[in-house]
Amino acid sequence: MQQLLGVSLLDTPASATLWVLVVVGFAGLAVAGSTGVRSGTRDRRRWWRRTLPSCAIAAALATATGGFLVEGVFKPIPDAIPRTVYVWIAVALLAVMLAVSCLVGGRTRRRPWRVAGVLLTTVAVLLGAGGHVNRMYAEFPTLGTLIGIPDHRTVPLADVLGSDPTAVGDDLPPGTAVEDVWTPPENMPTSGAITEAPIPGTTSGFAARPAQIYLPPAYFAQPRPLLPVLVLLAGQPGTPEDWVVSGRLPVIADAFASQHAGLAPVVVVADPLGESLSNTLCVDSPRGDSRTYLTVDVPRWIHENLQVASGPMSMAIGGLSFGGTCALQTALSDPDVFPTFLDMSGQPEPTIGTRADTVEQFFGGDEAAFRRNNPADLMATRRFPGMAGAFVYGSTDTEYGPAARELYSAAVAAGIDAHLTELPGGHSYAVWSAGLERELPWLARRTGLIR
Repeated sequence: MQQLLGVSLLDTPASATLWVLVVVGFAGLAVAGSTGVRSGTRDRRRWWRRTLPSCAIAAALATATGGFLVEGVFKPIPDAIPRTVYVWIAVALLAVMLAVSCLVGGRTRRRPWRVAGVLLTTVAVLLGAGGHVNRMYAEFPTLGTLIGIPDHRTVPLADVLGSDPTAVGDDLPPGTAVEDVWTPPENMPTSGAITEAPIPGTTSGFAARPAQIYLPPAYFAQPRPLLPVLVLLAGQPGTPEDWVVSGRLPVIADAFASQHAGLAPVVVVADPLGESLSNTLCVDSPRGDSRTYLTVDVPRWIHENLQVASGPMSMAIGGLSFGGTCALQTALSDPDVFPTFLDMSGQPEPTIGTRADTVEQFFGGDEAAFRRNNPADLMATRRFPGMAGAFVYGSTDTEYGPAARELYSAAVAAGIDAHLTELPGGHSYAVWSAGLERELPWLARRTGLIR
């Protein structure tokens, strides 16, 4: 069963299967539509010449209208939706419309076996189209993640609170890493675990959703090593669970820990949004004091409730897309709290779609206030000695790839010890998972965990 749940939905065999579903599905709909008419060659020709083209045009128009409303009117997300996604949406709508045409007229509706065939072939197309969209974003990497069965260990929050008086790694001499003073005990677990924790907005008043927290195997050992912390942020729309499920955080962190005697950073996936479709711009505004939540409430809760390292270099912040922009903003605004950042496929600047709308809705039309929160402006006017950061982007990400390169150059010019990494792929979790896996050793060295 576990092997079945681990079947990849993103590899080449999966892609071939999805194409087969689409082709077979439409073939079945074509057979049902052309043979389900009342009688005669003329009626069958009418299906091919009128019904099929009419449904195709209607699906295209409905998709175009929906795209205009989403991207041009309501703008629930700041990112542009790739055209290929719209193509697959149109394909799915076409299948539904053809199915309806088969079921409402002719002989099909009077024959249960034909109805069942139409429904099955429609489902096949929908699965194929949805699967291709999933391959673009890598939202569900395996069959288990698609049906909601976790592939990681979970523990109740109550089991990880409290401190171990025998903990090691406090007040290490300069140049000494935690791994230099750590010896794993024989009874240490072989894997880390995920727990969920509500982190209240005590100072900010921000109403965040519960955080997802990864604790490596060494956190459950006795004595416990004092580990650094990575605060990780998802995109918008998004939830903290996205990093656990789509980003494969437990798998990546466990793999790192297995190579370092159970050591890995504690990872707190915090929520700077409040709601999936909300865009707080990661600033303090009438929509919520998201920045204060990340820089005050989250670090304070971590140090009051988890036994972790407390040195000045022991905390880092990172994220993807909106979360990458948020991580960069937060680090630049409060370098004493987060002197290390990881920006993966971040936006060129904080935005809800356009600069004018962003300035008007979040900063009351004050362009100077916007610039005080815009990473590019901050790095152009200030120096950041002692800060380090990583920029990661996908090679086919034509929207955020150029932004990553520009922000990296600005970071270097501002005195930040930055590096830039291009990985195969687009604006998807395939890139972000690979980015986290690649940058985790750098983060661990930077935060004093390993040499």
